[in-house]
Amino acid sequence: MDEPIVSIQCLERAAGHASRFLTGLRERSVRAAAGLDELRKALGAPLGERGVDPRQVVDALAAAAEPGLVASAGPRYFGFVIGGGVPAALAADWLAATWDQDAGLYACGPSAAVVEEVAAEWLLDLLRLPRGASVGFVTGGQMANYTGLIAGRHAVLARAGWDVEEAGLAGAPRVHLVIGAEAHVTIVTALRMLGLGSREIQRVAVDGQGRMRADALRDVLARCDGPTIVCAQAGNVNTGAFDPFDEIVPVCRERSAWLHVDGAFGLWAAASPELRALVKGVDGADSWATDGHKWLNVPYDSGIAIVRDPDAHRAPFRATASYLVQTRGGERDEQDYVPEFSRRARGFAIYAALRSLGRAGVAEMVERCCSLARRMAERLREGGGVRILNDVVLNQVLARFEPAGRDADAFTKAVIERVQRDGTCWLGGTRWREQQAMRVSVCNWSTSEDDIDRSADAILRAAREEEAH
Repeated sequence: MDEPIVSIQCLERAAGHASRFLTGLRERSVRAAAGLDELRKALGAPLGERGVDPRQVVDALAAAAEPGLVASAGPRYFGFVIGGGVPAALAADWLAATWDQDAGLYACGPSAAVVEEVAAEWLLDLLRLPRGASVGFVTGGQMANYTGLIAGRHAVLARAGWDVEEAGLAGAPRVHLVIGAEAHVTIVTALRMLGLGSREIQRVAVDGQGRMRADALRDVLARCDGPTIVCAQAGNVNTGAFDPFDEIVPVCRERSAWLHVDGAFGLWAAASPELRALVKGVDGADSWATDGHKWLNVPYDSGIAIVRDPDAHRAPFRATASYLVQTRGGERDEQDYVPEFSRRARGFAIYAALRSLGRAGVAEMVERCCSLARRMAERLREGGGVRILNDVVLNQVLARFEPAGRDADAFTKAVIERVQRDGTCWLGGTRWREQQAMRVSVCNWSTSEDDIDRSADAILRAAREEEAH
């Protein structure tokens, strides 16, 4: 059969399976229905000598994988700060896969390069960051942090007279690494990937909500003699709190330290007039990382790295070879801004999301999620025996269940497990200030007040059942 026709038929079948999934997503049990053994049996098999009809493969994959799918794209998934996919972004992501452009060089896909260029300008404007900054589109928050920090490594060592791209790290001046006591684990991982080593990290004391204390930062930096990188946070992963950037930035400037901001979800507060005060002073940093999957609600593979100094940004990544098509001036070679060379054209989905939402739409989505988080906190408080551990300043809620005469840590864990088994909603647990807590993250464009109320009812019902048990 004609290959293009088969490809089209495969896409049509995939569209049918996707339509059925999306149609049932709002009422679907949020947890996966199948366990590990069942999924291995359904999906596992020896690779055959001969291939299978592609249409059969699509149908069989959809049928076998469906029971193991978590409804994380749906409105009642509150785990891990996971967003969804707004319609235009989801459709654009399908187009990106179909067009199959290599978004590494302008020559491989001019439209992919220009879309990134335009989306970058929109993002800088929306997040109120320096207009001359450069933007790289990476896989997620982890690689966005890596990209900002590798630019910082280049810059601080260059100031010390060391060309790290040419000479490497052996014999280089020591780079002091300073992070908040509540820094996200991806910061530590990124520093390890950069060869800087977690042993070199110095942690700065934080307040009761996990915000870095500027006075403690000043004390730590006073002991740092030489190249220094400081990592701050916009949106604590547990409490949603923000480091005081208007106080931190001047301290870093005094010591000529590079300031990187992990803003995986919290940086989007800058897009909201209602929440913008939370990021006051953040534009004074040197690099920023955020994740489009979280609050722009773009399908996965959508991290964003932003660097004030484009030369520092490009220096670690720029590559030349005789077989590469050289730009003539003005064209964007995407590989100059990210750790990858060949990659999918992830800018299309980000472009589509921004175009479909506009400024007001992004602001409304962020503000609504925060309002819903406050609603969840109030509903849980009203249930009795529940203590909210954090100031709900953003989209994060920390709840602890404390029935009389019961071990609150064990009881809270048991309630979380009951909620996960129930399937009305899904959320996870965490440790906060040496206490077990339930963590609720509201981050999906389709979540409604009804979803919050249904989920709160399910959580409180689980608590009653556990108490009776």
